[in-house]
Amino acid sequence: MSPGQRDPRASLIRQSILVAGACMIIDVLALVAHDRDGPRAPWIAVLVALAVADAALATPARWSGGVAVFASAVTLGGTFLLGGHFVYAGMLIAAYRAGAWLRGAQAGGVLAAMLVAQALCARHPGWELPLEALRDVLLPWMVGRYTTTRRAYLDDLERRADLQRLDARAAVERAVAQDRSAIARDLHDVIAHHVSAINVHAGAARLSLAGAAGDAAGSLQAVETASRAAMADLRHLLDVLHGEHPDAVRQPGLDNLDELLDGLRAADVPARLSTSGTPQPVPDSLNVALYRIAQEMLTNAMRHGDGTGVEVMVSYGSEALELSTVNGLAAGPVQAAGEGPRRGLAGIRNRARLFAGSASSGPGPGGRTWHTTVRVPLAADALLGSDAGR
Repeated sequence: MSPGQRDPRASLIRQSILVAGACMIIDVLALVAHDRDGPRAPWIAVLVALAVADAALATPARWSGGVAVFASAVTLGGTFLLGGHFVYAGMLIAAYRAGAWLRGAQAGGVLAAMLVAQALCARHPGWELPLEALRDVLLPWMVGRYTTTRRAYLDDLERRADLQRLDARAAVERAVAQDRSAIARDLHDVIAHHVSAINVHAGAARLSLAGAAGDAAGSLQAVETASRAAMADLRHLLDVLHGEHPDAVRQPGLDNLDELLDGLRAADVPARLSTSGTPQPVPDSLNVALYRIAQEMLTNAMRHGDGTGVEVMVSYGSEALELSTVNGLAAGPVQAAGEGPRRGLAGIRNRARLFAGSASSGPGPGGRTWHTTVRVPLAADALLGSDAGR
């Protein structure tokens, strides 16, 4: 508990003492104002018992049953010793505590004892008896029971909300880990492609320089050998990361976006791809990442869209590339950015950040469309900077 926070237990003790003190003051003053004609001994006995009963209201909750029974006995004794219907504030609080903290057979027994005492003290044993029992015993008891039941219900809701938040956070973390695993596999394929090219070119150069100077041939032999070793190390690294062998199939890129859209068209969802600007060379790793981002965008459009159509736009700028989608939004409330797992958007943001890029999403004007945009720099120094920051 931080220094600025109050101790709940100490606060509860203070409140219990304040309630007990208030009841004692009210009940003692009321008894003093009572007609004291007759012997003083019964009046003093009731006064002492009343003070003890009120002081007992500050005791722990586990004593609520005994406190309630004692309060009923004081009510019964006061009625017979002083005459008239003797009901005091502490009796109401004792009934409240019994309803709040007691459960099962103990709760039923204490309630029955208090009702019997109330019946014996009734001034009007006729039809007014149920009303007096309801007012002085049953109603405070039910309010106490309602208060603790509602508190337990709210606590249960808070626990469930905490569990849902933990589950959502774990789901996002799993999704990010899966995305990183997929990115690692994609990067492996890209690097493996380049190393394979180095291996092929080094081998071809060594063969073409047959009979040339021994130093040049030896250097090319070393390059060829090192590239083969690098390939083997890459395969072993991927096996360690994923527990499986890498897929030898070349990874798709922006040139394969039409194939993704064909899948939507096959599902009777209109899909259109548009390109603007002058196409520029894109590094293979970024090319694969953009394809995966587009794939996730289209998956979100299929899952949450209204099926009226999806438009994919690729815009080449002088310094950055922008990939965006627009789709109709299904009827219903728009989910806030902090609600739910948001696994798809989390994966898109994660991939964009790996290349020093940014991602944004949200409803369009009027709330009838959903826009998702990813912007990544094309400058070589920016991409190298993103690698250095990882």
